[in-house]
Amino acid sequence: MPAHILVIDQGTTSTRAIVFDAAMRPVASAQEEFPQIFPHPGWVEHNPETLWATTLGTARQALAEAGLRAGDIAGLGIANQRETALIWERATGRPIANAIVWQDRRTAALCERLETEGHGPMIAERTGLRLDSYFSATKIAWMLDQVPGARAEAEAGRLAFGTVDSFLLWRLTEGRVHATDATNAARTLLCDIRTGTWDDELLAIFNIPRALLPEIRDSAGDFGATQPDFFGGPIAIRGIAGDQQAALIGQACFAPGTVKATYGTGGFVLLNIGETPKPSRHRLLTTIAWQRGGQRRYALEGSIFSAGASVQWLRDGLGLVENSAETGRLAEASDPAQPVYLVPAFTGLGAPYWTSHARALLCGITRGTTKKELARAVLESVGYQTRDLLQAMLADYGEPIDDLVFRVDGGMSASNWTMQFLADMLGEPVERPAFRETTAMGAGYLAGLDAGLYPEPEEFARLWSRDRLFAPQMDEMTRAAKYAGWQHAVKLATTPEAE
Repeated sequence: MPAHILVIDQGTTSTRAIVFDAAMRPVASAQEEFPQIFPHPGWVEHNPETLWATTLGTARQALAEAGLRAGDIAGLGIANQRETALIWERATGRPIANAIVWQDRRTAALCERLETEGHGPMIAERTGLRLDSYFSATKIAWMLDQVPGARAEAEAGRLAFGTVDSFLLWRLTEGRVHATDATNAARTLLCDIRTGTWDDELLAIFNIPRALLPEIRDSAGDFGATQPDFFGGPIAIRGIAGDQQAALIGQACFAPGTVKATYGTGGFVLLNIGETPKPSRHRLLTTIAWQRGGQRRYALEGSIFSAGASVQWLRDGLGLVENSAETGRLAEASDPAQPVYLVPAFTGLGAPYWTSHARALLCGITRGTTKKELARAVLESVGYQTRDLLQAMLADYGEPIDDLVFRVDGGMSASNWTMQFLADMLGEPVERPAFRETTAMGAGYLAGLDAGLYPEPEEFARLWSRDRLFAPQMDEMTRAAKYAGWQHAVKLATTPEAE
């Protein structure tokens, strides 16, 4: 019997493929970075063909390194960057334009107009989301209006929309399956999260033809099979989830009240709230955590637009460090008497501020400031933004959580300095898992669960293991003073004069 799972983890800056065995242990992996495209300030794009080429290439490489063939794979899982929008021709599979990435802000003015027209409250009630260019709907509308002939072709049923999971699924099945899962559908501004279906009133607001949209399916289930030529035989596609929901699953946060934070290009904090969606009163998002057997679980989510991206700016934009690992060493050697703050609003600020027009701000710089203090400000900004989100989440949750479970993953979680500061700023213990690629783990678990290879969630949660616990060490006076400095910096960055 096939006893392995292949996972495609298609992220914002790279694509990774991992093969897991029957005990959910990684046995082989491959990764490939790809370029980011910045046509104008605030615009971010990806070449869809690059997404596809890196997906196919890394999956083949991982299988080769594992010494496995298609017949050895019980299922394929897909985790993907969410909200990134693509439209392609049904007849050829050819994209009509570059993918518009979740970070892209080109539709901010359209969102503001729709908000002014009074659509915001209804959209929030139906979708759990805010009317923001972060999500897919206004990206779709922009492509339909700006690509010559696209709207007419869409209305005639000759075009298909998808987030990255749908596009890869279409390519892997050679157009036989046009589908998405509930977690990705929930990020489009077009899905009623209480019913898990596309909403006609929302489609009308954004002027998007229903003929464009994929079918919404469970996160674990039948998504068809890969075209046999890609991997030397067909592989059943059994699990799909947006990357942040996949990480929630991979961190075994199945119980209401558990929290995971993923620090990649952006930062994303999710709190499991159970079977009933709760509207946020503190400018957070309510989203579908996963769907199985037609039953949905929900989460509160806060999004940090720039986490690892701030480190990339320090490395690639300023040239102050050669690699990401260097930032922790610099921060540790920095002068604590110099309170330097970075508000990383390179593409605006996400929750709980939701301002598209704010721009990044460095403050507290003196003649004695060096790259050590700048590196510390970059890493500390992650802790401050996470505290913003956790405070809002706990207020929305409305029930006391005596022993908060707060688990971290993603590239920045490898930095001991950053995770210790996070624990200090939250005043809560922070758990780092033994296996940090939890996004891939979550997608793999969904596929393995559907294949009958992996156990039910309760047993999977018992198998989760910790690498390290970071306990708070900072005294409350210092914590309060540092956080007050952050709040002042954010106020400066979000005033009309700063914008």
